[in-house]
Amino acid sequence: MIICKDATVSFQYSLTDKDGNALDASPIDKPLTYIHGQNAIIPGLERELEGKKIGDVLIVNIKAKDAYGERQEQMVQKIPRSNFQGQEMKVGMRFEAKTSTGSLLVVVKELTDEEVTVDGNHALAGKDLTFDVRIVDVRESAKKEIDDCCTENGCTANKH
Repeated sequence: MIICKDATVSFQYSLTDKDGNALDASPIDKPLTYIHGQNAIIPGLERELEGKKIGDVLIVNIKAKDAYGERQEQMVQKIPRSNFQGQEMKVGMRFEAKTSTGSLLVVVKELTDEEVTVDGNHALAGKDLTFDVRIVDVRESAKKEIDDCCTENGCTANKH
């Protein structure tokens, strides 16, 4: 079977940036599994996997816009420290912020006595990425698998 919409796909991968620095990898004994065509993985990688089959090995270069998007400077905000009501803050701390459009995961980038600088960009936003991929399984998805994980907004399983 080839990779097509609604196929359940399992693959091993390693991920590097444009300079070859290791960023991530699937554990040897636990490939990443997702349902193809349900927006469960980054769009550029999903496009490249379309039509592949078990045993295929490929190196894929994905531009930032087709991965986690370009960095958006408006996602970096300075917030008065008083908004945190004395909560202990540390650089690198992550939390969910409420915005006018819903919740957003942010990371604390800088602290002063008066302000907390947070960044809502994905850690890999603005980066071109290289995936080294080996397809280990492709099978037809059961209707229940699709119903359990997929909504009109895409798949809720294995979101990265």
